[in-house]
Amino acid sequence: MIWVAVDAMGGDEAPRNVVEGALAAAREADLGVVLVGPIARLEAELGCHPIVDRRRVRLVDAPDAVAMNESPAAALRSKPRASIRIAAQTVARGEAGALFSAGHTGATVMAAHAAFGMLTGVDRPALAATIPTIGGAAVLLDVGASVECRPQHLLQFAVMGRVYARVALGIETPRLGLLSIGEEATKGNDLTREAHQLLKASLPSFIGNVEARDVYRGQADVIVCDGFTGNIALKISEGLVEVIEALLKKELSVISDYSESGGAPLLGVNGIAVVGHGRSGPRAVRNAVVLAQRFASQRFIQRIQGEIAACAVPQQ
Repeated sequence: MIWVAVDAMGGDEAPRNVVEGALAAAREADLGVVLVGPIARLEAELGCHPIVDRRRVRLVDAPDAVAMNESPAAALRSKPRASIRIAAQTVARGEAGALFSAGHTGATVMAAHAAFGMLTGVDRPALAATIPTIGGAAVLLDVGASVECRPQHLLQFAVMGRVYARVALGIETPRLGLLSIGEEATKGNDLTREAHQLLKASLPSFIGNVEARDVYRGQADVIVCDGFTGNIALKISEGLVEVIEALLKKELSVISDYSESGGAPLLGVNGIAVVGHGRSGPRAVRNAVVLAQRFASQRFIQRIQGEIAACAVPQQ
């Protein structure tokens, strides 16, 4: 049975939503959860649930947490017993096969990087978001892990995103696109123009540039960009959905529903880490923990490492 280390103190409604979602995952899937946080608070949350299979639940004490308004680097330095740091170390020691956190994204990226290290052949990590399209779903990366990128980083993202699309979406030969301001290869800034040439020369499944208005049309199965651009694109989409919901006074999921996929995998680190939305409810947490378990069971890291080696992706 695969165990997933869960940062129980990560998220706007932690630990309540996190514990409830993690317990649901342990009930409904073949996995166990390691809940990381202050033991007394975790025991109190478990007491709110009448049926808890303690054979599938372990507790690890972590008295501190990284708040959303803290600098991640400073917080991790000053809080060696922060829940996200202890959760990542639990995976690094082999006591769990994957990590999930809905807490501070920067702190999660830094803790996972420090605990796991990077995969051979990968320079920068990337967060991969699953987005709905007219044809089904696609992968958008990076959406916030690496703000400043070089062309070879986008190639590395493309290779990793292709493996993610196969495992998570069941797309055997994903079509790759590059997010830019125009379809022509000459459009965009220096990064996108140089990345276009590199992707075209390296990956036969590269279909060219994808404009922002076409992201959700399903033209590409994997869309790559730097983390600054991707984060803006994702946040605009989430904000638009919220505005439409408010205007129509009913729930819509036309563009983005983060509770379906649960979270975005952090690609490039030498371990499985899934990052959830800060507002994740129990359903989103449940889905993210199950996703992390699926990656571990399908040897996701080994498959990415093999693809990177086979593609001979250049490093900086």
